[in-house]
Amino acid sequence: MLGWLIHAGSHADAVALHGDMQRRGPAAAQADVVLSLALKACVRSADFGYGRRLHCTVVTAGGADSFVMNCLVDMYAKAGDLETARKVFDRVPDRNVVSWTSMLSGSIQNGFAEEGLVLFNEMRKDSVDPSEYTMASVLSACAMLAGLHQGRWIHGSVIKHGFSANSFVSASLLDMYAKCEKVEDARRVFDELESVDLVLWTAMIVRYTQNKCPLDALQLFLHKKFASIVPGSFTIPAVISASAQLRNLSLGRSIHGIGVKLGTMESAMVRNALVDMYAKCQALPDANSIFERILIKDVVAWNSMMAGYSENGMANESLVLFNQMRMQGLSPDAISVVNAISACVCLADLHVGKSFHTYTVKYAFMSDIYVNTALLNLYNKCADLLSAQRIFNDMTDRNSVTWSAMIGGYGMQGDLAGSIGIFNEMLKDNVHPNEVVFTSILSACSHTGMVTAGKEYFDSMARHFNITPSMKHYACMVDVLARAGNLEEALEFIQNMPMKASISVWGSFLHGCKLHSRLEFGEEAIKKLAGLHPETPDFCVLMSNLYNSYGRWDKSQNIRRWMQEQGLVKLPGCSSIGHDNG
Repeated sequence: MLGWLIHAGSHADAVALHGDMQRRGPAAAQADVVLSLALKACVRSADFGYGRRLHCTVVTAGGADSFVMNCLVDMYAKAGDLETARKVFDRVPDRNVVSWTSMLSGSIQNGFAEEGLVLFNEMRKDSVDPSEYTMASVLSACAMLAGLHQGRWIHGSVIKHGFSANSFVSASLLDMYAKCEKVEDARRVFDELESVDLVLWTAMIVRYTQNKCPLDALQLFLHKKFASIVPGSFTIPAVISASAQLRNLSLGRSIHGIGVKLGTMESAMVRNALVDMYAKCQALPDANSIFERILIKDVVAWNSMMAGYSENGMANESLVLFNQMRMQGLSPDAISVVNAISACVCLADLHVGKSFHTYTVKYAFMSDIYVNTALLNLYNKCADLLSAQRIFNDMTDRNSVTWSAMIGGYGMQGDLAGSIGIFNEMLKDNVHPNEVVFTSILSACSHTGMVTAGKEYFDSMARHFNITPSMKHYACMVDVLARAGNLEEALEFIQNMPMKASISVWGSFLHGCKLHSRLEFGEEAIKKLAGLHPETPDFCVLMSNLYNSYGRWDKSQNIRRWMQEQGLVKLPGCSSIGHDNG
């Protein structure tokens, strides 16, 4: 009867039944098989209090077999009591793979990934062969630590033990490589699978979207090889997210339609993804319509709508939503706070921003790296470098975005020495600069007119740091040259690029032409931009303004008229010309 209740998912009833058995016939209730079933029921119903009482029963009875002891290890680990779990584990007479897996997976699930890997090595020294569950747990530890080297070694062990075909292990491999930012390796694992089910197919799509590879996610979603797999309530939001990353409204609407046909609209994940997609695609009425139809809005829904307002130049509305969310009894999370502070950045409202800084201290958000980075951006935007530096100095955890924000902050205030000082401090901390950091340092050179320094940092990317400059870096370098008035050199630089110059590159060049009133060069940039069909209003406004400054009203009006026909509207707040931060 006990086993039947557990099989049926009635775990609380199983615990209650065992309690009755204890009162009526203790001997039967304390049999090892019955105890192990009761402990499983305790874990699945989260009734750890009764589980602890069963442990007392085991101790009073003089102990139990390894099976019961393994169940106790698992129960304490699931309860988050790793200290007691380890004490029980050390008393297991004949530790087998279940004992080791329970202990190491419990450590990993409680956030002690390194301890889990240590236990795995101890298990190997004990000559205990791992199971599929062991491998999946250890791979999750590698994912948590972004430990690519250990992960590759475990992958080799997976192949050696013949676990490659196991879907649970395969999903863990995909996750590990994706968390280590090796999505190509994750795809290789996926392509080597003999059979792919909904879980694995969705897992690969999700990993693509999480690693900002939306085109790959969509190609996999649409691949005819997987046409027989019906997308689920986890697949649809991942593909909607890919559409959002591409800012492709038409595609997003199509996926929305598929979601409706498949009956996934009751999923909170799907609805929240739709709010985010429509907001990112500047279809705020659609985003708001879905948001308002959500009867029970979770914090993710509120965050998506808040971010959507800020991204569409409606930062005040974003702050109103933050207050509405609190009035409805929801506690903002770190993302909510980041959204609110980001709205203050768009408004350049230091007074309101400082009130949110106070809020973050009061509600213990200051340990969150993203909240701190948002505050850095606020103080940098509002020219309060002293406060920005104070926050930066107090941070115990910094990432590339944090360093970049501080480098960029000094650059925006024309303090290249400060930017270089932060860059050098980063190197002393043994932090390897990435593409984002170089974008910030090049922008700092641009804002301070330091052409020679800009050239040196650009050249050092490949020479000293093994980083191939991206289109964004080329645009930054053009901005460095063009802002300084070196338009001939900037044009030559563009012509010698190893790839075709993008809209952002020509936009940076055009901005320099406008600054230095060089219409002859500006018209060259306008021709190139027209050929690239820019749909970004900032560039169109820049072209129009350049003609205005030379009294070419007819051409200026033509551009403005075309913008109206295309529905292009210049949003207030931040320019989408990435290097015009001043």
